Amino acid sequence: MTIHRDWGGGEFGAKAISLADVTNANLVLQQDEDGAEAVGHPFRKRLFDVVFAVALLIPLSVVMAVVALILLIVQGRPILYRAERMRAPGQSFRQLKFRTMLLQDKDSGATGAHKHWRITPIGRFLRRSRIDEFPQLFNILRGEMSFVGPRPPLREYVERFPLTYKQVLRCRPGVTGLATLIYHRHEDRILARCDSAEATERAYYRRCLPAKLRIDLIYLHQNSLALDLWILWNTAKIVLSRQEERPRRHRNRPQSPKIPIG
Repeated sequence: MTIHRDWGGGEFGAKAISLADVTNANLVLQQDEDGAEAVGHPFRKRLFDVVFAVALLIPLSVVMAVVALILLIVQGRPILYRAERMRAPGQSFRQLKFRTMLLQDKDSGATGAHKHWRITPIGRFLRRSRIDEFPQLFNILRGEMSFVGPRPPLREYVERFPLTYKQVLRCRPGVTGLATLIYHRHEDRILARCDSAEATERAYYRRCLPAKLRIDLIYLHQNSLALDLWILWNTAKIVLSRQEERPRRHRNRPQSPKIPIG
């Protein structure tokens, strides 16, 4: 099987993809002249993350303080949602977000229609505007996340598909990423039709996860600062304009390499 990158109008995930095609497979990685696995430029990316995070924290600290005060008054404690996520197989961290849901014990798994009743009115606004993700700037400063990368997965997904996530998580998890940019709203539409936790998990495993892993593998092999800036710019445009995902490239886009899977 080969994976191609499609920057145009084609819908990622529209074609049926078996989990076996992209998970626990013998991935053949591109290598540089020294035989090292090529995943981009981690030092330059880390430097960009730190500088950009500090620059954003200066103005956004006021916004976060106001949001925290409003949440404290309207929803009470806790203000932050600390979710266990994986930065690498066997390495977890606490992803920080403003809390947007009513509290419930033993909450886990993907968010489908069965959880929508728990999203508070202010939480709906914070999610739509992505303000709920502002606290992740502290995750970035601590080196747990990057601005751009695969979304940090739950432990159960990493433990179920360890070989694939061992490759995908060679890039730091990101606040946004290629899969988020291209597939996020399509995933929301799929999961919004699921009215139970079981149906949500089934749809996520069968339809969403294969497509997202496919895109994450493409990002792994195309990782560059230029691509990261393009993803950040288009993410910002989508958030500000509330337009649909999947920005289009120009017609003379470069041919993407194929990623063979054994």
